Amino acid sequence: MSIDWITVAAQIANFLVLVWLLKRFLYRPILDGIDAREAEIASRMQEAVQARHKAEQAEAEYRQKLRSQQSQDADLSEAIRKAAEDKRDAILADAREQQERERALWLTQRDDEAREYAQKLHHVGAEALLSLTRKALGDLADDTLEARMAAQLIRKIGPMAADLRTAAGAAAGAVIYSHAPLPPGVTDRLTSGLAPLFPEVALEFRTDPEQAPGLVLRIGGAQVAWTLDSYIDGLEARVADRLTAAPEPGGPDHGQ
Repeated sequence: MSIDWITVAAQIANFLVLVWLLKRFLYRPILDGIDAREAEIASRMQEAVQARHKAEQAEAEYRQKLRSQQSQDADLSEAIRKAAEDKRDAILADAREQQERERALWLTQRDDEAREYAQKLHHVGAEALLSLTRKALGDLADDTLEARMAAQLIRKIGPMAADLRTAAGAAAGAVIYSHAPLPPGVTDRLTSGLAPLFPEVALEFRTDPEQAPGLVLRIGGAQVAWTLDSYIDGLEARVADRLTAAPEPGGPDHGQ
């Protein structure tokens, strides 16, 4: 069998032309498409990596801002709490000061009322005691209160006359003060009763409406008094003791 080299050569040429055509019009577009696809995929992967980095950076920034905001919120909350506590303490302090002022005012008012009541009690007691004494002396002893006061003053001065003369020194006058003018008989009685004790001293009588009922002798720097003040003070003390010792309502002694 003989080989037709022309046909072989033509077939080889056809094959080469076919390969060139396939490479030129089929394989190259496919390879270019594959390369383009790979490049696109690589680009997208790079973009994805960059996007992930940006996302991580944004997340880190967000977390940092969140921590900063939380810290600021905590500081703000602490400042608000501290301000509220300071305001509360200030309100409580003002309330305590107001309470102390009101208590001090109440105590002052109570003391003023107590003093006023004591003065009224003293005045009323003096009037009542003076009235009762006058009535008792007039009804039972046929005597006056002024006469009894004069006798009592003379009796009290007698034992202390020497000391009074020493305390009076070179005084040339003596004064007897009374709440109201004394009757002439009483002034005469006092003059005659004190003359032997103070022979060189001139006796004078004066009134002092502010003075409690009774008699006060002043000679030089010495003074002897016999008034109702001591009796009223004793009466007030007795009343206070009885009120303090009185059983409370509903107590063990109540109703017995």
